[in-house]
Amino acid sequence: MADQYLTSEVIEVDAEGNVVKRQPQQADYRQESLAANVALDVMHIPAGEFMMGAPEQEKDREVDEGPQHWVKISEFWMGRTPVTQAQWRSIATLPKINRDLNTMPSTFQGDQRPVENVRWEEAIEFCDRLSDHTGHDYRLPSEAEWEYACRAGTTTPYHFGPTITPDLANYNATAPYSRGPRGIYRATTTEVGHFNVSNGFGLFDLHGNVWEWCLDTWHDGYQGAPTNGSAWTRHGDDSYRVLRGGSWGNSPWYCRSANRGRAKPDNNSNYFGFRVVGIA
Repeated sequence: MADQYLTSEVIEVDAEGNVVKRQPQQADYRQESLAANVALDVMHIPAGEFMMGAPEQEKDREVDEGPQHWVKISEFWMGRTPVTQAQWRSIATLPKINRDLNTMPSTFQGDQRPVENVRWEEAIEFCDRLSDHTGHDYRLPSEAEWEYACRAGTTTPYHFGPTITPDLANYNATAPYSRGPRGIYRATTTEVGHFNVSNGFGLFDLHGNVWEWCLDTWHDGYQGAPTNGSAWTRHGDDSYRVLRGGSWGNSPWYCRSANRGRAKPDNNSNYFGFRVVGIA
């Protein structure tokens, strides 16, 4: 696994969703070989500090998105995109560690589409097998790591600005967010990287497409939350795990950087996928 650099385009939109800035950027990444012609790109996420949660004035903010608080994050690596069906199949065919995996669980089939219909427990098994296969430690992100990586230094509702458009992400765009445009409802997933727009860390598909499982148990807000970026697994509702990012079937306000979802760890849905984190 050698360090390399990938070039992608970071954009910024105004309140109406018009692109006002385009900027190429290079980001450090590493590549894991999973099978013949199947690889996993993980982007380097530098250490830093950020304000987690949504400000009270953010449109459609929910109570569980606060109170805002500073969090320090150690460096890590994160999947450039949600895990694809080709990547899933490559790992799901490897020997079982703790539980069996269906090699083709997804409703919307396609090698480069995100895998979905994946339970939290199955995502954990994938990470365990991936770690065993590569010799590097992989796991799901903590909720703080996910939001830090999604924001990539931004403070707006979306990493590309104050609104979202169907030209930038896959969600139910029949309702607008704030002053942004209405658009189509695709009613299906899209291939990862379809919109060819990354954030400042070189990550794709953070808003919409599939909800992404995190390690944390559910808490109704951030009072008492860790400030070191670790997963919050104590004194919460252990019957639920956190999801982030929104999905192809959700309205735009669910796809904001700060929005939080939850589901039981044995729940599977074609809304649910995940991406991996590698320990630096």
